[in-house]
Amino acid sequence: MKYFKQFMIILSITFVGEFLNTVIPLPIPAGIYGMVILFVLLQTGILKLSAIKETSDFLLKVLPVMFIPAGVGLITTWDRLRPLLLPLLFIIVFSTFTVMISSGHVTQFLIRKGHSAKKGGATHDNLE
Repeated sequence: MKYFKQFMIILSITFVGEFLNTVIPLPIPAGIYGMVILFVLLQTGILKLSAIKETSDFLLKVLPVMFIPAGVGLITTWDRLRPLLLPLLFIIVFSTFTVMISSGHVTQFLIRKGHSAKKGGATHDNLE
């Protein structure tokens, strides 16, 4: 019963994300809305991690299985994808580096902001 309750909590957040996707006219996937809602609920303490931990651990363990249909879809449409291979490869490489660089800058900004906020407390530099 515990797993059912945890799954229903996760499913409810997913449905709220789907609802927001239909109501808000932005090109944001419903899954992103759901992840943001879950993040906010966990960060504010409205939802405790223990309320969904076991089910979310299970879902993370079976996540690789969810990529099998996508892989099969790529294999079955290879003839149509072959002419687009070079542009797709460029886009993938470019977007990967863009995400890595922007993530690094945001992380450095947040670390510096955290250091300036702590002043005198335990910092990353002091812990090494």
